[in-house]
Amino acid sequence: MCGIVGYVGNKICQEIILGSLERLEYRGYDSSGIATIYNDQIQLRRTVGKLSELKAKIIKEPVSGTIGIGHIRWATHGGVTEQNAHPHLVNSEVAIVHNGIIENYVELKKELTDKGFLFSSDTDSEVLAHLFAYVIEQGLRPVEALKAVLSKIEGAYSFAVLSKSYPGTLMVARNASPLAIGISDDMAIVASDATAMAHLTRQVTYLKDNDYAVITSKRLDIYNGKNEPANREVVKVNVSPVLLDKAGFKHYMEKEIHEQPDAISHTISAMTDVNGGLSAGLDLQSLAKMKGIVLLAAGTSFYAAQIGRYWIERLAGVPVVCEIASEYHYRNPVASHQTTAIVISQSGESIDSLMAIRHAKNLGLETFGIVNVLDSTISREVDKILPTRAGPEIGVASTKAFTAQLVVLICLAISLGRQNGSLDVDKAVDIHQGLLKIPGAIGKSMTLFDSILPIANQLKNSHSCLFLGRDILFPLACEGALKLKELSYIHAEGFASGEMKHGPIALLEKGLPVVSFVSEDESARKSISNLKEAEARGGFIIVIGTQTAVNLIDFATEKIIIPDCDPLLTPILGAVPAQILAYLTAYEKGTDIDQPRNLAKSVTVE
Repeated sequence: MCGIVGYVGNKICQEIILGSLERLEYRGYDSSGIATIYNDQIQLRRTVGKLSELKAKIIKEPVSGTIGIGHIRWATHGGVTEQNAHPHLVNSEVAIVHNGIIENYVELKKELTDKGFLFSSDTDSEVLAHLFAYVIEQGLRPVEALKAVLSKIEGAYSFAVLSKSYPGTLMVARNASPLAIGISDDMAIVASDATAMAHLTRQVTYLKDNDYAVITSKRLDIYNGKNEPANREVVKVNVSPVLLDKAGFKHYMEKEIHEQPDAISHTISAMTDVNGGLSAGLDLQSLAKMKGIVLLAAGTSFYAAQIGRYWIERLAGVPVVCEIASEYHYRNPVASHQTTAIVISQSGESIDSLMAIRHAKNLGLETFGIVNVLDSTISREVDKILPTRAGPEIGVASTKAFTAQLVVLICLAISLGRQNGSLDVDKAVDIHQGLLKIPGAIGKSMTLFDSILPIANQLKNSHSCLFLGRDILFPLACEGALKLKELSYIHAEGFASGEMKHGPIALLEKGLPVVSFVSEDESARKSISNLKEAEARGGFIIVIGTQTAVNLIDFATEKIIIPDCDPLLTPILGAVPAQILAYLTAYEKGTDIDQPRNLAKSVTVE
């Protein structure tokens, strides 16, 4: 999980930046680096491996200066090499550190190459460095340089920039990837989260999406996406534990919804091999052994497993069974046709999931864990870990861990399909490229809070709600229903759309909310037919889908639009408005969002 640090002040910054990077090590990384300005020159040090490698290099080759940037990186674009490590330095003029994914980097790279810029890495991030070098060479000052670069790039990002032409200035920006600014007398520090700056200051300002800022040791100027000066609240954060800071949001859940672009991009990087291809973190031998899979999970993770079953069977042709963890070992399952058990757990401590994976091991299956907490019990007991790099998730209702689990599962499906020959390289590349756009698309989805609030206001008075989905969207309907009932205490059920006529249609009455997930696939028209039946019986129809899919349903009362995407990836994007709808409904009702009644984050008793 990449981490950014930037410092400007009146102290030598080498140890300050290294110390702040240490506080971000919990995110995980495979390379690190630091850049400072001293005597009108940018000094750069980068290494592959742990931060200790960078420290050893700096002992031999110290850097100086009172302004600098640092980074720990997980590979997303390009392999794990020193050339691909951050900071990126261009023309001895500009150094940048960047989190996220620049979606249109291919077009920008070509444009810059045509202008004579030479690239030395395989990363999308280097495009940013060249763009800044270009606009600064044109004479643009920091604010104008930021405006010019931000007008060119698309995607999810946070970054910090040094330029030797402006040796006392940090340029920073964020969109769908967090960035905090800590301030005190004669000093400012920038970091991916407040953890990195707790030892230096408790006064923190959190940038909002599309914000950018110019920072010196004496001054902080923040601008919004409309290029207007913006006043952002200064928050006094907890010194310990800083990880529990809400970052200016009302609830941890709201914060964690907003953290999904970062969580997804970092999880993609965990699934990426040293050559920049998707491998799910597994070698070919491990993939080749997977001839029959059982997915074990509970709650939200179980719905992730069900979505994963569609992906693995469709893309890899490997049979998959999904088992509720709490039932698995009591059922005495027959596993003779299976080779692999994969348990999915955010905490890695759920007793049901732990007992299930132990039972699978006793049956002779090779065991894997899709886990967010790498030192958890499940992580220690499985044969191999497929990590989700969602970061700490405090809210009881899972959000970013769920979408990160989906990323791992589709990466596994792609890797398995490529290994066994059932997925051709062109299709695999198309899905991979679509996946890289998901963080930016989810960042755009954060604007849905305002449009969903009126719907939540209507929903809060309901006694029951139905969620519908076909094919790969059926498990998402179940997850949407779970989110609503656990947060707002409104009864909600998820059904396969085609099952409506087999019983659930009896529940329909005037005003009953019916939330339907729709996609641009072969099942869309059948889903519309099912919805028409609900509308004819007085249902309050709410549809969630891409613009094209939603436009087919002219009779819907409310429409929630998600960005365009490959229908295969719709469950990842569609999860976000379902989370927002549940969150806002609970907020309007006044329930305890982060700690719903009777629930716990990690269920450690059977």
